[in-house]
Amino acid sequence: MNGSSIIATIRTPTMRTPAAIMKHVESFHFRCFLLTKPFSSFPSSLPIDPEPPDHDLPLLLHSILSKPNWQKHPSLPKLLPSISPSHVHSLFSLNPYLLPQTALDFSYWISQKPTFKHSVYSYSALLNILVAYKFFGPADKIRLAMIKSSASIHESRFVFELLMEMNKNEQLHSCFKLSLRSYNFLLMSLSKFLMIDEMKSVYSEMLNNRVSPNIFTWNTMVNGYCKIGNVVEAQRYVTKIVQAGLNPDTFTYTSLILGHCRNKDVDSAFRIFRMMPSKGCRRNEVSYTNLIHGLCEAERVDEAIKLFEAMGEDFCYPTVRTYTVIIFGLCETGRKSEGIKLFKEMSQKGCEPNAHTYTVIIDSLCKDNKVDEAREMVGRMLGKGLVPSVVTYNALIDGYCKHGAMEAALEVLGTMESNNCFPNERTYNELIAGFCKKNLHKAMAFLDKMLELKLVPNVVTYNSLIHGQCKMGQLDNAFRLLEMMKENGLVPDQWTYSVLIDSLCKVDRIEEARNLFDSLKEKSLKANEVIYTALIDGYCKVGKIEDANYLLDRMINQGCLPNSCTYNAIIDGLCNMKNMKEALSTVKKMAGMGVKPTVDTYTIFIKWMLKEGDFDHAHGNLDQLISSGCQPDVLTYTAFIRAYCGSGRLKEAEDMMIRMKEEGVFPDSLTYTLLLDAYGCLGLMHSAFDVLKCMFDAGCEPSHHTYSILFKYLLKDRGTKDDSPAVNLVSNGMLFDHADVWKSMEFDTALELFEKMRQHGCVPNANTYGKLIIGLCKVGRFVVVQKLFDHMRDQGISPGEDAYNSLLNCFCELGMYDNAMIVVDLMIKSSQLPHLDSYRQLICGLYDQGDKEKVDTLFANLLRCGYSSDEVAWKILIDGLLKKGLADRCSELLSIMEKMGCQLHPNTYSLLIEGIDGA
Repeated sequence: MNGSSIIATIRTPTMRTPAAIMKHVESFHFRCFLLTKPFSSFPSSLPIDPEPPDHDLPLLLHSILSKPNWQKHPSLPKLLPSISPSHVHSLFSLNPYLLPQTALDFSYWISQKPTFKHSVYSYSALLNILVAYKFFGPADKIRLAMIKSSASIHESRFVFELLMEMNKNEQLHSCFKLSLRSYNFLLMSLSKFLMIDEMKSVYSEMLNNRVSPNIFTWNTMVNGYCKIGNVVEAQRYVTKIVQAGLNPDTFTYTSLILGHCRNKDVDSAFRIFRMMPSKGCRRNEVSYTNLIHGLCEAERVDEAIKLFEAMGEDFCYPTVRTYTVIIFGLCETGRKSEGIKLFKEMSQKGCEPNAHTYTVIIDSLCKDNKVDEAREMVGRMLGKGLVPSVVTYNALIDGYCKHGAMEAALEVLGTMESNNCFPNERTYNELIAGFCKKNLHKAMAFLDKMLELKLVPNVVTYNSLIHGQCKMGQLDNAFRLLEMMKENGLVPDQWTYSVLIDSLCKVDRIEEARNLFDSLKEKSLKANEVIYTALIDGYCKVGKIEDANYLLDRMINQGCLPNSCTYNAIIDGLCNMKNMKEALSTVKKMAGMGVKPTVDTYTIFIKWMLKEGDFDHAHGNLDQLISSGCQPDVLTYTAFIRAYCGSGRLKEAEDMMIRMKEEGVFPDSLTYTLLLDAYGCLGLMHSAFDVLKCMFDAGCEPSHHTYSILFKYLLKDRGTKDDSPAVNLVSNGMLFDHADVWKSMEFDTALELFEKMRQHGCVPNANTYGKLIIGLCKVGRFVVVQKLFDHMRDQGISPGEDAYNSLLNCFCELGMYDNAMIVVDLMIKSSQLPHLDSYRQLICGLYDQGDKEKVDTLFANLLRCGYSSDEVAWKILIDGLLKKGLADRCSELLSIMEKMGCQLHPNTYSLLIEGIDGA
């Protein structure tokens, strides 16, 4: 690398200026220039169309700096708000022969402006110029400023690599080698980001360059190792302090306290803490806070509080971090009210909470289902001038996602981005997990968004998506995600395989589930109790009890202890086969393994006894359940209500519903529907609608089965009055086919239902219309559905995504593709995503009709809706066109995807190419 180098500098897309050719004289200069590339992220935060154009700023600045008295140039005040560290970096990098004094003066001038802060990259480009001109004094100061400005692990690594390279340069070694001060600051920067290997390299280089460490050096090394809990290695540097004739100081001992706490050895930390005064070292606020934090993490919160209260004995006062640590400890151990009380006391004692303190409270509120209060707390933060961090916003997003409030979660995401707080992997993992419960297509789209933002999906990301696909019955997509995960270098874990095995069992693909289970050994992955239980349950569901028992024995022999879920799966299977003797024997085996029966165990027996009409023994089991310390759940009570309703014992069913509510157990849609059906069967329609009112009041959404039962009895009443054939549909009481009801329903029946609902205080809402539409679409009654849509709009109610998708699917099933396209347009205009299964059916149908142009338009519009490109390729191209043998059409749509810039995973692309070539 000695001698001159000719370098053609190609601009990044964000700068878009002509290439420049520069000749560099110094050998290290080449290395610095390569390392100091501008960040493409900076210009995105600048005005869209500044005057002059943003990408011309470095050129214009160079022109201004070339003139004498440049500080007085009339254009500078106008340009100032637009100048970013990226522009300064480009200015210095592209003009290495800029006079060093001018570069220094401009660097100082711009740094005095409140809106500007140098980055490690702008400093590095300036350092490049100063060293080339042998301005070593100012260069040393800039080098220190660059080290101190490292704000991330990436920046710290960049500085480390740059300085190590410069230090190796022979021409610079004698006149610009790293000083002890520079080494110490570099070590501090690396320690901040736990870059221990790099710290070791720097320390070794110090010794090789005969730079003698001082106590600051050794203390930094001690602190670095203690941050990762490696007290043994930290002690080596404590020994070096002693060997040098120095005494460990407060910083040394405080670091060791931290190290022991990080190593979960709080007692050793306490020993050091107590020893400090005898060593002549004053305990400071950090010493106390480190130990308090360790105690809180060990759930020894009361001891932490005592230590907190004793700080004054050492003339120490709690810092904001001390308070935050205690508040966090209280909240994490379920003592949230005490944590909030201490939070309120902070300000009264002159210690204002910081952003981290607020984040602890916000996270605690979200975990306590108080998301709206948490959001108000964010407002208070902002009102005090505090800036919420990505952790703050993530806590709020996670809270909303866990409650299914996805619109609110997206609002928080928008606020976060508008405040220049950039989402991280955790943000997207939370959103993906939330959308997997509500809208799988959006969850998949967020995977694409992560990749677009250069965020790296991890095992948690893929596990959420695989679980989501499995819940929706999309097992092919789940296995495609598994392959994608492995292609990306991630190792699927036990959770990944447990979900897949469980889902295969649920659709009776037991052999495939067993093959996947057997393959775990080859993958060096040990099956856990969740995986074993999933497969055991699968065998029991199809009556293969012997296989289930064999697997149970193997599980125990492998040292994997069965849990209550494992035994419950076998007990349920035995009860379904009416083998009560073996079921009771399994309960004894369960107890012999130290596993107590759970509410599910008792409920399995109760359900079987009720099915056999043995109410006395069922009640005996209920009493036994309660006396064992368990509490009956909604499934237990619903089993009794179902049995009482089925045998016409409505009073007992009502009493059980009352008892259930008194015990704080909330009935679900099935519980209410069973009672409603029983009232209807006895002709007590007023009481049936009272049950519906209870559902509305409790916020329990009726299902389309609930509404079909109401229609059943409305049709029965109508048939009784006018001798309609509809009476035959419902004459068998509670035994009926829901499909027959929907087939017999007319629009005026729906209007009659709405009127009766209003009379009982149940105003029909979007859910009501949606459930009716779903039921009618299942039997192809699109004429009634269209009337319901019109009526819905007249009432000012917007159709939901489920209703639209049901209608879309109905039209596709009936081959009414023009109507289906109208529904797609309506959905897109209202920002709703049609199901890709319907898109697939629609596109294949349009191709069958020879409407290629319609397909091209439809597909291009689909790609603009924000679906995951991979999911589009899987569902439409692979599962649709290739399976139908339409390889040419598949190739055409793939070309449209490529032209529109859709990025496909290499695994997806390979599947497509193989399919097209194979055809």
